[in-house]
Amino acid sequence: MSPYHFGIEHEVAFLNAMGEFADFTNTRFAQFEAIITRLPRYESDYPQLRVGDAGIKVKRWYIEGFERFDDEGQVIDCPPKGIEIRTTIHTSIQGVLDELRTSFRRLTEEAAGDGFSPVWVSFNPWQTEFLPNPPLTPYELRRREGSPEMLTAEIPMLTYGPDLSLSHPDWDDATLIDIGRKLTYYSPYIIPFSFSSPFYNGRLWEGYSARTWRRTGPRPAVMVFLHNAADLIDSAPSLTQPARVLAEAGRIEFKAFDSCRDFELYGALLALLKGMTLDNSLPGRATTPDANLHRHVARYAFDDPAIAEVAERVLAAARTALGDHPDAAHLSLLETMLEQRRTPAQEQIRVYRKSGSMEATLLHLRYA
Repeated sequence: MSPYHFGIEHEVAFLNAMGEFADFTNTRFAQFEAIITRLPRYESDYPQLRVGDAGIKVKRWYIEGFERFDDEGQVIDCPPKGIEIRTTIHTSIQGVLDELRTSFRRLTEEAAGDGFSPVWVSFNPWQTEFLPNPPLTPYELRRREGSPEMLTAEIPMLTYGPDLSLSHPDWDDATLIDIGRKLTYYSPYIIPFSFSSPFYNGRLWEGYSARTWRRTGPRPAVMVFLHNAADLIDSAPSLTQPARVLAEAGRIEFKAFDSCRDFELYGALLALLKGMTLDNSLPGRATTPDANLHRHVARYAFDDPAIAEVAERVLAAARTALGDHPDAAHLSLLETMLEQRRTPAQEQIRVYRKSGSMEATLLHLRYA
């Protein structure tokens, strides 16, 4: 049997040397670029890692930001929000977790030299809007029409989270699209396992995931990279994209999870997604995410019995589909969380209520 392939992209937020949340309001591209410059480049990573037109995504680490263009289409600036780590492609969940941990440790060590330290949060705790300054040029406005995601490119400047990717060599485009629609439908029932953004505008928000509330619906829950551009589906937000490099063809990216402090949770979520792709019992399908349902679950998570009930059904289906494969062991973490109706955001809320201070909370919630 051919193996699955896995990858993770993990966005990292930082506190600066002054203990301030480092974002586009107080941090320059050059400050993060100085960190990236000191990190290694592995020539064996290519061509499986996409570099991109702007030349920013060169290494396993790169700056996440809002690219600005002149009238000739050249990148002239990139206000940053943080640094993204991306893994190479692995045939085991453990392999991808091991590489992520190694890359995160390297990033933490290099960032410390410039006074930056990673912090666990999935929505900017203070900023509620990103407004391009100066305003978008005519060229940039035309460029936004290239895809539904470009029209909502300001939203990711406020959010931090992973792309969890998986693929299998036996999946053709019809299978990829069906799996993508399945994961999109069940997204609101599985994303509470990751919720970690209960802060908004400098205080506690009214729910567990301000990231989900603002993002999923206008932005996709799942992106599918097809082998054949003729099979693309026209939707807003997009479900399908043409592969940009050969290694991307056949990849499914789940984009709706919040950021995880414990990387073992990523392993459990990858196992869940794998089980869902193997399952033949779950009937739900959707081309675009249900924005209203995502907003509802962002507030109530597993506190809503109806959400917990479907989550239990999905989790059980994934375990059955995985059978006796070792990956099934990862699901125990999720089963415990669901039994306790627990999300990671509850720990963040507890720390905030104890300290009464957003700054103290973020200091406490640095990565272990």
